[in-house]
Amino acid sequence: MATYAAGNVINGKLGDTYNPITILAIGLWGSGACLLVMIAAILLDLVSISVALGNVVLLSILFLFGFFQATGGPVGTAVMGNWFCDAESVKNRGLIFGFWTCHQYLGDISAALVTAWILGSGAAYWWALFVPAIANILFAFITMQLVADPYQKGIITPEVKIRQAKFEEKKKEMAEKGESIGEDTGPKAISFRDAFRIPMVANYAFAFGFFKLTNYVLFFWLPYFLGKNFDPVTANLIASLYSVGMMPGGIIVGFASDFFGGRRALVIGVFMGLLIVFLALFAKFSEAGDMSPSLLLVMLACMGILVGGPNNIITSAVAADLSSHPSVRGSSKSLGTVTGLINGCGSITASVGLLAVGPLQQHFGWSSVWIYLIGCTAAGTCLMGNKIYAEIFPSSQANTADV
Repeated sequence: MATYAAGNVINGKLGDTYNPITILAIGLWGSGACLLVMIAAILLDLVSISVALGNVVLLSILFLFGFFQATGGPVGTAVMGNWFCDAESVKNRGLIFGFWTCHQYLGDISAALVTAWILGSGAAYWWALFVPAIANILFAFITMQLVADPYQKGIITPEVKIRQAKFEEKKKEMAEKGESIGEDTGPKAISFRDAFRIPMVANYAFAFGFFKLTNYVLFFWLPYFLGKNFDPVTANLIASLYSVGMMPGGIIVGFASDFFGGRRALVIGVFMGLLIVFLALFAKFSEAGDMSPSLLLVMLACMGILVGGPNNIITSAVAADLSSHPSVRGSSKSLGTVTGLINGCGSITASVGLLAVGPLQQHFGWSSVWIYLIGCTAAGTCLMGNKIYAEIFPSSQANTADV
């Protein structure tokens, strides 16, 4: 988790600085290579040779794996931003990115099915690592055939038009002074400092951390919590509904925010308010253990939508909105950096906050965990308060519009 968080920040910047397709391919190749090395360590049984050596090798692989895995989010979002930046795409940005973010859940489902099939067939468990390793490497070669920027295909986007106009203006100004200017090499990647200067980037980064913390707790702890009251099969079935609910969440939030004129913070705030209600119900009934499986299925599916929607949209459509701020307008070299900062800061906040769940559950019971998540959700929503207010009363915030 530590290298994944740092990797988001670093890879987002690399995607803006260099060819993002190359960075994506390196991430896929590196992920596949890490899994293959891990399989080799298992087959060679390094732990039996030397416990210290085995632990060092496996931990080192995991650290590298986290870094390579972190290329997908920020760099993939940057490529999507390059291709969907015309007026019609911006108008429907939430819906477009909402559908796009379903890919991560399709990956989760595919991985679960492949693993179940391999283990069910009686094959050695390391085949469950070998299949995704080969899949990552093959997709790296496919990715290298993609095009990162429509300009490479002769498609002139609004950002390119702005950039070219500025370049011609500067070229004319230099010519009047009797000086020459080189070729237009495109915009330079923005710095981390400039990215944090964009209004609301820091707010969204830490708000996303609180929302992601809620997602982490529900994702990692739900099966354990449900196992206290249900048999393992029923507990896993109920918990899976939460993950399934996350898939349409991004689509719903994206469509709703587009429908209301791009008021994404307002829609996210409404979703978080509803989530607090569901968490309060969990806090009230979790200790009693008298909630029926059917009711839990419905509640967790709804909670998946309420959590997944904002999480998906903040790291895609919202990041694209923020990177369109006037301070970087005309530059396609900001979206990866902005997305990486939001993802990275969010992952760090969520990872640290996750450490409190075990002690809370052990000393104060499950009700305290849900109350803790209510506080986290409320804190994240409050960090978006200025933006929500500006979207509700746009006239009073005309001079401080963020995006």
